[in-house]
Amino acid sequence: MELKATHWIGMVISLAILGVSLLLMDTRYFFFVFGMGVTIGATPFVISIVNETRIENEKEEMFLEFARSLVESVKTGTPVNKAIINVKNKSYGVLGNYIKKLANQISMGIPLNKALYVFSKDVNNKTISRALTLIGEAERSGGDIGNILESVTAAVGMVDNLKKERKAAISSLIVQGYIIFFVFIVIILVLQFQILPSLSGISGIEEGFSSGLGGSGMMGSIGVGGGAPIEEEEIASSFVYLLLVQGLFSGLVIGELSERSIKAGIRHSFILMLVAFLISAGATLIFGG
Repeated sequence: MELKATHWIGMVISLAILGVSLLLMDTRYFFFVFGMGVTIGATPFVISIVNETRIENEKEEMFLEFARSLVESVKTGTPVNKAIINVKNKSYGVLGNYIKKLANQISMGIPLNKALYVFSKDVNNKTISRALTLIGEAERSGGDIGNILESVTAAVGMVDNLKKERKAAISSLIVQGYIIFFVFIVIILVLQFQILPSLSGISGIEEGFSSGLGGSGMMGSIGVGGGAPIEEEEIASSFVYLLLVQGLFSGLVIGELSERSIKAGIRHSFILMLVAFLISAGATLIFGG
């Protein structure tokens, strides 16, 4: 990934906020400010990954349109070289500049195979590269380029339809994954702010009772067996880490199931981790005392 101005700006702002958080290290605001600094620094990178995924999907869709245009032109008897030049001015979105470059290379007399190889390297997409390889081999072997183009178009279209069908079929599981994660957040918050404080109170009563009997009790504070008591800040931090780890891997699983891509899962992971952090940190500030 190429670092752009937005990435550097995000990192500078992030470092500034992290520096401020160090001044609040002994306060309950430290973790919230620190987390916001990390979030701001990571946001430009996540946005770039999301854009890259969107562009890759758009490339395949636009290549399908490009291949269909070539099929229509070649079926009328136009050579594939001439067909590429004829369709170069149509709107192909993110592929527009690449297709114009391909047509210009062919106009300059560069062999089709070599021009398609450069086109494949520029686009840098596995599905498109495989399709271009078939087209180049068909043109070089002197086969029926029209039928080959039609078959390639059908194959690319089938791949695109399968991806869309898979995403639609798995959408209910994605919703369920988000719902389960939010239920998990609620359970953790109830455990942190309702159940554990109650256990702490019961523990304190038992400690006082056991001290009246000569200190022979079995439980001290929240610690077990008379050990050092666990601080509330440690408990809160542990719960936050638990939520963040759960959000990270839940998002990656959702991305893998829906789009067969870990990179696509980064978007879901970022959303879940951000929501978990904001809810947990906000609840700690409000109810933490």
